[in-house]
Amino acid sequence: MNGATKVGAYVLGLAAVFGGAFGVGKLAGPVGETGGAPAGHVAAGASGGAGHAGDAHAGAEKQDGSTGTAGAAGLPGGLQVSAGGYTLVPRTDVVEPGEKTDFRFSVTGPDGRPVTRFTPQHEKELHFIVVRRDLTGFQHLHPVREADGTWSLPLTLPEPGEYRAFADFAPEGAEGMTLGTDLSAPGDYRPEPLGEPVRTATVDGYTVTLVGDLVPGRSSGLMLSVSRDGEPVTDLEPYLGAYGHLVALRDGDLAYLHVHPGGEPGDGRTAAGPGITFHAEVPSAGAYRLFLDFKHGGEVRTAEFTAVTAGTPAPAGDDGDRSGGGAKEGEAKDGGKGRGGDEGGNATPSPEAPHGADGHGH
Repeated sequence: MNGATKVGAYVLGLAAVFGGAFGVGKLAGPVGETGGAPAGHVAAGASGGAGHAGDAHAGAEKQDGSTGTAGAAGLPGGLQVSAGGYTLVPRTDVVEPGEKTDFRFSVTGPDGRPVTRFTPQHEKELHFIVVRRDLTGFQHLHPVREADGTWSLPLTLPEPGEYRAFADFAPEGAEGMTLGTDLSAPGDYRPEPLGEPVRTATVDGYTVTLVGDLVPGRSSGLMLSVSRDGEPVTDLEPYLGAYGHLVALRDGDLAYLHVHPGGEPGDGRTAAGPGITFHAEVPSAGAYRLFLDFKHGGEVRTAEFTAVTAGTPAPAGDDGDRSGGGAKEGEAKDGGKGRGGDEGGNATPSPEAPHGADGHGH
């Protein structure tokens, strides 16, 4: 069964499971002439900064400075291989585990031709995220586009199993979106259980502490604070135009949410650590996995978190409180070897969500 066929089954089986009281676990030819914009993003984003979430983007910025992403018919992003006339077309959906592969794909537009013109989002034309379906082996990658619209990248799937690949992009003249497809790495696949929610995580000697809870259907704030050897890190380095990038994947169907922090490096008001504040809205209750990319000492590292929703979901039509909003890049983050993490840490109060402005979508 190829990736396009598999994704249909996951969409049909969608269950509501997205939101977050957070815990932390152990720390990837012009657009078609025919018109048509992709389906809009579902809410989630970054107040006062570069926000984008859910996926297959909504386009219009909210008054709290965030933009969200969703699939067609209001589905979260990444659940569909095609939306709004745009389709993710991989050359293959089988990759040998442990072997570096020249992985190639294209995005076709409403006219059926490969799209060759994209609007850069956070310094890249396309972000490519790969994770095994048990939410291990996370990779945030940036492929290279050829003139004919073919994208390529060296891809290694470290362990056997079923993987989900997400292409996050904005065709020139169209709204941003995230499309997804399944990849298979043949072999003995033994899924790892989802790690227990905790509040701290470690990666390469860094400790990341999470403060804040999310309630389904409401804009909530959370802060991720980075320290090293017991001292706060106050000189985080810009990575893709921000001090941190957060990807959330819903446990079960791997619905995709990408959120960016409030503020931007060099804006005169955003500190380079230790805290990175995010504002996000998730549409439903359940568990999901968070992946925080941050850069320090010239290297990008990823902290991984397990999150479970808290509180009571907002009633339908209630926008809720709108106030405010480890491994190196290109490597599998835990090699597909488990989803548990540092069992330390205690829950801490949710940070206030300051009002934001100037948000822009990915």
